[in-house]
Formats: sequence, structure tokens, C-alpha cells
Amino acid sequence: MLKCAAILAGGGAILGGIVKVTRLLTLLGFPVLLLLSGSALAQTAPTAPILLMGAPMGAVKFDHTAHLKVAGKCEICHHASKPEKPLKATQEACTDCHTNPATPPVTTKLQAAFHNPTATAGLCIDCHKTQNSQGRAAPVKCADCHKKNNG
Repeated sequence: MLKCAAILAGGGAILGGIVKVTRLLTLLGFPVLLLLSGSALAQTAPTAPILLMGAPMGAVKFDHTAHLKVAGKCEICHHASKPEKPLKATQEACTDCHTNPATPPVTTKLQAAFHNPTATAGLCIDCHKTQNSQGRAAPVKCADCHKKNNG
């Protein structure tokens, strides 16, 4: 136990009273926890589709809302940061780290973040194939996602 003067959440003061350390930490830690978690809670997926530009076959119109309904959470596609390139926010755009060509310390270029060069495997195509095997319609042909008129 710790003797101290503490101001309680209700505004009353206990002077010279005995306050358990856990109680004090709870009172002081809760506002800090709220502040830290507030920024993570405030981040949401874009509501309007975004355009992923730069692919030779055409831009991809990506609807976060539709994908989030299937995936369930952002972390399915947005991986945790790597020590060599820490994130600036909880979730970042793929292009914040993955560029074409890859810019060190990142070694995975933009296209490879989505699928291999022949679009037979990778983050997007593997998930789309899984969805199709479960009876859901997901595009697996290049031109289904990449369109010259997107952008």
C-alpha cells in the first residue's frame, strides 16, 4: 500500500489516506488508455471505393466495405508493420510502403503485395479462389479487377 494524497474521479480528495497502488493506477491509467485507444478506434476503412493506380493492365477499383464484409477485419489484408519500416498509423495504404520498384528497406514491390507476376497466387488471388471454392463469386481473371477505364 502507498500513503499519498489523491484526487478521485468524483472530485473529492483523500488527504493522507491509504490508497492501494492498483486503485491509483486504475484512476490514472484509465484516461491514458482511452487516449491511446481512441486513435485506433477512430480509424475506419474508406466508405467510397479507392483506385489502385499504376498497374499496366489498368487501375483496380477497390471497395473496402465489400471486402471488409467478407474478411471481417482489416488485419486480414493489412499486415503488421515490420521492424525495418514501422507504421505511422494503425492501418496505412499499401502504397505507403509498397512501391514500384520496391524502395528499401521494403523488399516487396506494390504488385507483389497483391499477387505474384502471373496472378496465380498471392494475397488477393488466394482469397478470391477460396471464396469461389465456397460458392461465392470473386474475380480471378486479370481483366475482372484491372480496367483501363478505372481512372
